[in-house]
Amino acid sequence: MVRTFPQVPGGDPRSYPSSGSGVLLPLKNLQSKFIEAEVLICGGAPKGSYQKAAKREFLGALNTCARIKITDPNPTWVVETMPRARVMGDMVMLPNGDVLIINGAGSGTAGWEYGRDPVLNPVLYKTNNAIGSRFELQNPSHTPRMYHSTAILVRDGRVLVGGSNPHIGYNFINVLFPTELSIEAFSPSYLEPRFSNVRPRIVASTSELQKHGQKLGLRFQVKTTLDKNLVYVTMLAPPFNTHSFSMNQRLLVLESNKVNIVEGTTYDIEVTMPGSPILAPPGFYLLFVVHKEIPSEGIWIQIL
Repeated sequence: MVRTFPQVPGGDPRSYPSSGSGVLLPLKNLQSKFIEAEVLICGGAPKGSYQKAAKREFLGALNTCARIKITDPNPTWVVETMPRARVMGDMVMLPNGDVLIINGAGSGTAGWEYGRDPVLNPVLYKTNNAIGSRFELQNPSHTPRMYHSTAILVRDGRVLVGGSNPHIGYNFINVLFPTELSIEAFSPSYLEPRFSNVRPRIVASTSELQKHGQKLGLRFQVKTTLDKNLVYVTMLAPPFNTHSFSMNQRLLVLESNKVNIVEGTTYDIEVTMPGSPILAPPGFYLLFVVHKEIPSEGIWIQIL
């Protein structure tokens, strides 16, 4: 079945070369008959930006995000304003369900040397917060990441950021934004030392090989008093990123049973794998235990 969705308010393009970015927000209630799915699209460039940039006139990027529940019978867009306008940004799902918006430019478009005003501050999008309190500006990088930059989550919860090459070839000197070969790691605030006592640590799992609908037991430790009502388990499909979009990116919040204490600060939790390959195609996933929005280091599992 093919569905036609309403246009994002404003009518400005969000796809190449007006490259915005987009993610499928976390999928929940995976055992129910009706699963809600939401899409978030952020940034881009106004109509005509590419033609203007070719004439060395660089229009300001879009500063809006648009969110839509695509499973609704009559879906509508909810538009929010980011702290920074951004084109060519990358959107990375984090283990706790938040979204990191990183890299890109404040004006111009994608394409050879058509971007200007690098945006150095990442932005955190708090998926479950109320409208008006979802964006948090993060500490800046010192390296412009423009056209052909990339970002990807790694197992310890950091985001690996690399690249940037706005040129047809490799240009390192006498250009506004040289070809960038460096790689850096961005650490979200959940990795700050002040959260070390809250952060779970997975110490064992019943199996690394899983089938759809199968139960998985996890044992984890938390140094401080555990709030059992604020513990959940997520499963992230590892994406591959290029041109402001992460293919294969999806985060699933697994159905779980009650958390049981084993001894001291060691706990057990049982979760259920998604019941369908439509929700979780066969392959490798990173699994995280999250406590009070602070994720553990991930472990690899495979769905057969």
